[in-house]
Amino acid sequence: MSDNILHQISRRAGSLSPALRGVADVILTNPEEAQALSITELAGRAGVADSTVSRFLRELELDGYNQLRLGIAQAIYSRPGAGEQRTNWVYEGVLKGDSTENVIEKVLHGSYESLTRTAERLDPEVIADTVERIHSASSLYFAAMGSSSSAAESATMRFLRAGVRCHFFRDQSVQSMGSATLGPSDVLIAISDSGDSTSVVSSAQIAKFHGAHTVGVTSNVDSALASVVDTVLLTAGTVASSDVYGESVTAKWGQLLAIDALYASYATTYYEETADYLQESYLSAIRPTRVSGSR
Repeated sequence: MSDNILHQISRRAGSLSPALRGVADVILTNPEEAQALSITELAGRAGVADSTVSRFLRELELDGYNQLRLGIAQAIYSRPGAGEQRTNWVYEGVLKGDSTENVIEKVLHGSYESLTRTAERLDPEVIADTVERIHSASSLYFAAMGSSSSAAESATMRFLRAGVRCHFFRDQSVQSMGSATLGPSDVLIAISDSGDSTSVVSSAQIAKFHGAHTVGVTSNVDSALASVVDTVLLTAGTVASSDVYGESVTAKWGQLLAIDALYASYATTYYEETADYLQESYLSAIRPTRVSGSR
């Protein structure tokens, strides 16, 4: 595995205590900014005491805070520049020349970390409130782009089968137009890992302007999306922000987990309704597509 300090922090974050993980999150979310912070400023951003940052340093076996800052600076400096060939960087933490065994290990670790950290960041009260809003809504609308669309499509399929009227359009222009048709009785769920996808943020703004309740699924609590929506379902990516990692699947596990947790909570809360719809949709739409004799 790489000696890059950001990769070390990312690999260790899932096993840290909540307080120490808060320090890791601040660093991984914006390493350029974190590198310039004093130990007191970093502690303040993480909502912990200076002594907690000191424990974080010991956990990483660093000699002091200056070594952490130097390691972050070196990690930033080692990133490929905009005009450089990125042949050494092919995926999150996966480098040119990695063996197949190392690739599998790194992808597995990134996926596990994303799922674990997302589960820790999801707020049960927020999920429960969103479930109630979806149940009372006239329609559930999704906004997403790029690889986040897979989470929106999964959510649409699940909630449709549960009897919820859902809409998702891959075309960004249609998403914006659809957002303008929503009202106070509707819910829009906007999905963006970075929280800065222009069209997704725009759809949330439009829907909120027309009175719809808006929910953001994002890993960036300081993003434009998080600042616009009424409710945030916070997920977790795996590594420091970089366009190199932007479309990796490991960053999407958190979105899928958030959607599954939301759907499962809905199905549990309204079991009788959901079970009837699931049975009906299976008999009318799924079973006829199965080979005779299979389930």
